[in-house]
Amino acid sequence: MQYNESVSQATSFVNKMLRKRFGKGPESVHIVLSDRCILIHLRNFLSPVEEFLLSQEEEQAFRYTRELIMKSMLPELRVFLNEHLNLEVTDMYYDWGRHNSSGVIAGLFGSSWMETEDYEGKNEIHRQVMKVTAEVQKTPAFIDSWWVHPRLLIIFRKGITILLEKELIDLGYENILKSTKRKLEKRLLEQHVDLEEILQKKLVDLYADWNFERDQSMVVYVFEE
Repeated sequence: MQYNESVSQATSFVNKMLRKRFGKGPESVHIVLSDRCILIHLRNFLSPVEEFLLSQEEEQAFRYTRELIMKSMLPELRVFLNEHLNLEVTDMYYDWGRHNSSGVIAGLFGSSWMETEDYEGKNEIHRQVMKVTAEVQKTPAFIDSWWVHPRLLIIFRKGITILLEKELIDLGYENILKSTKRKLEKRLLEQHVDLEEILQKKLVDLYADWNFERDQSMVVYVFEE
């Protein structure tokens, strides 16, 4: 299947699935395929119910509702990618930005563990990200990063979950833990990782998610065109 055809099919499916689950689709869906992952960037995506929750300052209810819907939706998306596009997704991540109602969904392939290419500033970015990670959790056992598009940089970490977090997850506090980690770690990454200076690109958005079961995490940086 040709690249453009695959992207077109995936875009159509994601639009329909989001409308079905949320009652409204995003303003735009931008999908990028690489040999390591598929990245879906959603812009201006907020359902009427979510708008109401946020207007009532019910951010926790908004995040809980979206978390539930996304968890029910991702298995269906993975099956579609596998059966219709022959993409064997091993792991999926997602995050949203309340400030602009945009978000990302990312699926990793088995080839994500292949050695990635170097790019200018890669070692310094890894050093700064590892330092921030060690402040919030612990120094990653593994870190890598790669560009999937001139605007999209992915940073992947493994082996970062501390014992206290594992206990909270076992007690059923995964959603609260993830919400707290997102707020804290994204703030520290924005403050202490000098990506704009290193890469000479203007940062637009930052997304982060964790797979606690696999002890893995993905960070997605979005830059201006």
